[in-house]
Amino acid sequence: MDIQISSLSKIYEKGARPALDNLDLRISTGTFGLLGPNGAGKTTLIKILSTQMKPTSGEVTIDGLHIGADRDKVRQRLGYLPQHFGAYPNLTGFEFLDYMARLAHIRPAKHRKQVVEEALEAVALTKVRDKYTGTFSGGMKRRLGIAQAILAEPDFLIVDEPTVGLDPEERIRFRKILGRMSRNRAILISTHIVGDISSTCEDIAVLNFGRLLFHGPPEELVRHAENKTWTLHVDDAAFAKVQKEWHVVTVTPVGDDLTVRIVGDQAPPPGAEPEPPNLEDAYIYFMATDGHSADGNGSSP
Repeated sequence: MDIQISSLSKIYEKGARPALDNLDLRISTGTFGLLGPNGAGKTTLIKILSTQMKPTSGEVTIDGLHIGADRDKVRQRLGYLPQHFGAYPNLTGFEFLDYMARLAHIRPAKHRKQVVEEALEAVALTKVRDKYTGTFSGGMKRRLGIAQAILAEPDFLIVDEPTVGLDPEERIRFRKILGRMSRNRAILISTHIVGDISSTCEDIAVLNFGRLLFHGPPEELVRHAENKTWTLHVDDAAFAKVQKEWHVVTVTPVGDDLTVRIVGDQAPPPGAEPEPPNLEDAYIYFMATDGHSADGNGSSP
C-alpha cells in the first residue's frame, strides 16, 4: 500500500491561514499516527483522504490512483471510522452490519453472512451479535464502527480520534484490534492523544497550523527530548515559578507537595532529577520549543 500526498493545500477562505499548507507525506502498510492539537489540520486532511473534500491544490494518490480523477475506485479501497459514529439503536449488532454490508453491495447472502460474522469476530463482538446496538457501551460502539469500516476489506483504513470517551480497558482493547488489522493494510489513526499512538504506530507525523513539523518513527521523535526531561518536587509557591519557566508535562500530588515532570532547554532547576523521555515528553518539547520553525523533514531542533 502506498499513499502519496504531494504539495497538498486547503484554504477555506481567501486571505485566511491555510488549513493545510503545502503538505508532503507518504503513508505505507502498517499503522500510521497523525498527531497534533485541535486545529492542526488533521480533520481537513482526513476529509480529503476519505474523498469528502477537494483540496485547493496538490495531489493525493493511493497505489497510483488519483483521489480526484479515480474517486470511485479509491472509495472501493477505503474504510472510514469518523469520530462521531452512530448505529441504528433498534438493530442488533449483526443486523446493523448486515444492513451496512448490503449497502456495500456485498453478495450473495451466504457470502455476506460470512463477511459479517468475520467482522464481528475481528472486533470481539460475536458474543453480543444479537443485542441491540442501543444497549452497547461506548467502547462496543467504537468496535462496531471498526467492524462496519472493514466489511469490504479495505486496503486503507482511516480512524478519527478512536479512543475519545473510552475507559482505559476499552482503549487498550481498541489499540490491540487496530494493531492486528494493520498487518495487511495501511491504517491512519488521527488523534490529539499521544497514548493512542505510542504503543501502536510504527510511523508518525506531527501537524500544527496545517504544516508538517515531523515525520518519522516514534523513537526518532523521542530523541528530541533526550537530556531535556526532568522531575522535580515542589510546593505550590515554587510550582508557579516552574510553570513560567518550563514546559510542564504532568503534575502529581505527593502529600503536601507536587511532583512535576518538565521538559526544556534550560539548565535544570536545583533538585531536579533527569528522566528518560517518553513520546509525550518529546511531543510537548517539540511543539513548545522548535515546532513552529521546523522544516518538516524530521530534523532535530
